[in-house]
Amino acid sequence: MLNDKQKELCERSRWDFSGLRALFLNCTLKRSPELSHTEGLIGMAQAIMEKNGVSVDLLRPVDSEIPCGVYPDMREHGYKRDDWPEILKTVLKADIVVIGSSIWLGEKTSACTKVIERLYAVSHHLNEHGQYAYYGRVGGCLITGNEDGAKHCAMSILYSLQHLGYVIPPQSDAAWLGEVGPGPSYLDPGSGGPEISPTGTRPLWRGIFSIWLACSRTPAVCRRTEISGRVGMLGADSTMRTRTIARILATDD
Repeated sequence: MLNDKQKELCERSRWDFSGLRALFLNCTLKRSPELSHTEGLIGMAQAIMEKNGVSVDLLRPVDSEIPCGVYPDMREHGYKRDDWPEILKTVLKADIVVIGSSIWLGEKTSACTKVIERLYAVSHHLNEHGQYAYYGRVGGCLITGNEDGAKHCAMSILYSLQHLGYVIPPQSDAAWLGEVGPGPSYLDPGSGGPEISPTGTRPLWRGIFSIWLACSRTPAVCRRTEISGRVGMLGADSTMRTRTIARILATDD
């Protein structure tokens, strides 16, 4: 899954992120176990996080019964079944949430739109500290397709996540676009998808930046003395924590 350079960078890491949890929501239109090319790209970012000690969950929303709506539980609004409340429990356990989507007609999938709408339903809820539900959590996205629209989809998803309260780190999106038209998709033989340098490096940096920003929310998981000490001294000021972590990352050898 990872190339030699990615493996080297992960193995050289001196950090322990084992206290962090990430969730990948693969908003493909294909139900399991059908092959998802978006999940192929997700797998690379997932492997990077796992190599760095992050606990990872992966879900396909289309495998569940999720009604349209902007309420936490649509069973209270006329639907007989709604699996979203159980999925939301996993969402709220995650320090990092990454949404994956394929491109259809230049847009993110209908499943992706539905997930964002359901995430929106509890964005006004408060946690035990009086902060909004997604406060301090980190968001990102991964896009695949055989037509133009990767940056458009990423723009839409990342705007939505930050509006809900997620922190969006630098370079928090990665995409693979095949030849426009009925050409090979990401995991198809000869596509070149997993081997292309930008496709390989963007998930790497997306993963790294996501992990570091998540540490600004949960500094206790950053085991190295310098970061745990310097970040912990900053108390509840998440902006100062993020800036400090960015400086440490920039100067670390």
